[in-house]
Amino acid sequence: MGKTKELSKDIRDKIVDLHKTGMGYKTIGKQLGEKESTVGAIIRKWKKHQLTINLPRSGAPRKISPRGVNLIMRKVREQPRTTWLELVDDLKAAGTTVTKMTIGNTLRRNGLKSCSARKVPLLKKAHVQACLKFANEHLDDSEEAWEKVLWSDETKIELFGINSTRRVWRKKKAALDPKNTIPTVKHGGGNIMLWGCFSAKGTGRLHRIEGRMNGAMYREILGENLLPSTRTLKMDF
Repeated sequence: MGKTKELSKDIRDKIVDLHKTGMGYKTIGKQLGEKESTVGAIIRKWKKHQLTINLPRSGAPRKISPRGVNLIMRKVREQPRTTWLELVDDLKAAGTTVTKMTIGNTLRRNGLKSCSARKVPLLKKAHVQACLKFANEHLDDSEEAWEKVLWSDETKIELFGINSTRRVWRKKKAALDPKNTIPTVKHGGGNIMLWGCFSAKGTGRLHRIEGRMNGAMYREILGENLLPSTRTLKMDF
C-alpha cells in the first residue's frame, strides 16, 4: 500500500478555517480537492488538541527542531531567493547540522517548493495602478471592440547563452508575488531589441531597435509601423 500524501500546514489551516464558517466535510473536500475522510480526521484532531500540525510520533525525532523550522521559514518568507546552502549555514550557526535534502523536505512539508523565479517587467507603482485602471475600465468591452485593437510591445532576445535562472522558495499560486519575481529592463548588452504588434487578425510589422530606445525613437517607431500594420491586417476602425 502506497504512502499517503502528507498535507501541508497551510492546507490543514484552510480546512479548519472553512469548518469554522459552518461548511461541511464534503463541501470542504470538494473545494480543496481532498478526501472527505481526510478533512474529517484533521478537524477531529483540531477539536481534540487545538492543533493542525502532526502530533509527535514514535521513532526517530525530526532532525530540525520546531525552533529551527521557524528560523528557516522566516528566512525564506523574507528572502525567497535564499539558497539551500545559505539555509544549511544558518542552521549550522544555530547548532544544527543537516543536509540540503533535509532542508528541502522540511520546506515542502510546510507548503513551499523550489521554483524558477518569473521574469516580469520592471514596473513602478504608478504603472501597475494604470494597468489595473485600464483593465477595470474595459472589463465589459465586447469581442468586436477588442478586434479593433492593435497591441504593440518590445522584447529583448539574448544572443549568447540563456538568461540566468534564479530559484525561489514559494507557495503554490504565488509565482507573481513581487518577492518571487526578477524585474527586467529592456536594454543591455549581448542582446537585440525588437518592436512588434499584433491584433485578433494576426501579426503586424516587426522592427529592430538600434541602440538605447528613448521617447523620440519610440514615437518614430510607432509612426512608421502602426498604420502600415493596420492596413496590412485590414483592420476596420
